Amino acid sequence: MCDKELPTITTLDELAELVEGTDALFVRWSRGPAADSAGKSKDALTGVDLPGLSANPLAVEEWWRPRPTWVWVARRLYDYSHLKREKGPGVRPWVLEGEELARGPDNEPLVRVRRPVAWVAESVLADATRVMTEQNGEWGPLRRP
Repeated sequence: MCDKELPTITTLDELAELVEGTDALFVRWSRGPAADSAGKSKDALTGVDLPGLSANPLAVEEWWRPRPTWVWVARRLYDYSHLKREKGPGVRPWVLEGEELARGPDNEPLVRVRRPVAWVAESVLADATRVMTEQNGEWGPLRRP
């Protein structure tokens, strides 16, 4: 499936429903599956090739339940929203079904893509930001401006 053929997730509810069905989904911020076809990320600090693609798990942890899954996925998107800005034009989140191969230098999963699933629409990112700013804690993406 080429990047243009991937469906697009348009709501947090849609992403939450997708996540409820499996523990093998990850979100990756990049220019898409075609750009990632080599299947390897590079450590930005050392330049070392990593044995998989850096991605973030979408699986809901048991301690989170019975809280809403849509808040969980909003947080997962919001936490790494700085990557769109830092990695440049064309970078956006996409969901993949994958297999964890190892852990990267920031303890992130390094995955092999089994199947690209969907792009995540800008409107979902805006909703994720709104949801996080409505929470009680002090929130912000992991890399703060």
